Amino acid sequence: MKQLFSLMLVLSIALLASCNKTASTPTLRLFIVSEYVPQEVIDGFTKETSIPVTKELFDTNEAMLTKLQGSPGAYDLIQPSEYMVEHLIKRGMLAPIDASHIPNLSNLLPEFRQLSSDPGLKYSVPYMAGTVGIVINTDKVKDPVNTYQDVFSAKYNQRIIVIDDNREIVSWAMAAKGIPINDVTPENLAKVKPLIAEWLPRVKIYEGTNPQGALLRGDVDLGIVYCGDAAKLIEQDKKFKYVLPADGAHRFVDSLCIPKDAKNKEAAEKFISYILRPEVSKLISDKFPYTNPNAAARKVLSKSQLDNGASYPPNAEKLELFRDIGKASSDISALMSELRK
Repeated sequence: MKQLFSLMLVLSIALLASCNKTASTPTLRLFIVSEYVPQEVIDGFTKETSIPVTKELFDTNEAMLTKLQGSPGAYDLIQPSEYMVEHLIKRGMLAPIDASHIPNLSNLLPEFRQLSSDPGLKYSVPYMAGTVGIVINTDKVKDPVNTYQDVFSAKYNQRIIVIDDNREIVSWAMAAKGIPINDVTPENLAKVKPLIAEWLPRVKIYEGTNPQGALLRGDVDLGIVYCGDAAKLIEQDKKFKYVLPADGAHRFVDSLCIPKDAKNKEAAEKFISYILRPEVSKLISDKFPYTNPNAAARKVLSKSQLDNGASYPPNAEKLELFRDIGKASSDISALMSELRK
């Protein structure tokens, strides 16, 4: 009986210690783009640190901003694109990054350390980058396609797929007209309006999350997509080709940021450093073949990954980040609502 009592006492103490440990380990709350962070990455972090992780998904930067404003303190780590990082910094909505807590920050390539959205990475850490460019089924499209106007040629009427993003579409027309893509003014929108009005009726499909299916089935022959989607197409069938428009192209950088009112900043910084490990960053590239900004991770990527012309396009000189354009985003929405009726 005495031995039984002692055993029960030991078990009770162990159970109490376990409960106290669980209670003292706050959850890391992620607010991320779609399924952009592989579950195996989250599981690996939790296994190593014992920090539980929850994730909530958003489709657009604007939807993320609305939720962030309406739910202060609800998230510890968010995943905005470059122009939204700039916007959040201007509004004082981000906590400074403590680089001393993120030793793997040194793995980032120098070109991603001085982004116009956050020079010196005071508030953000690049997660994955990429471009928006032209994908072509070379079995169906035999003529050269090098510009936005080439894509929207009348001969490809109802054979075109584009990402469903108003600012992207407007930026293509601005680039085609030789207008800097961040110079969004009423005058410049008026200049590109007739061109967009000419283009839109020729589009068969607007799809921002999974354009591969329509292209593989042959529902469409070419279009403008995110480079990661084009990279997956090229992996499946070499008849697909990715081209950066000669007019210029948008380079996006999706980053990890900590909201100013985050309740678990320490865990957020641990997670950032964890995903910057080369072997972890490689897992992300395996699932999402965008442009990896991690120099150490690129060393462990396969040759076929590095040779994929969509993930790592050659001749990528004419690339430009989106900047925060403030209220002009409403002007874009109004223009596109009118033209897409």
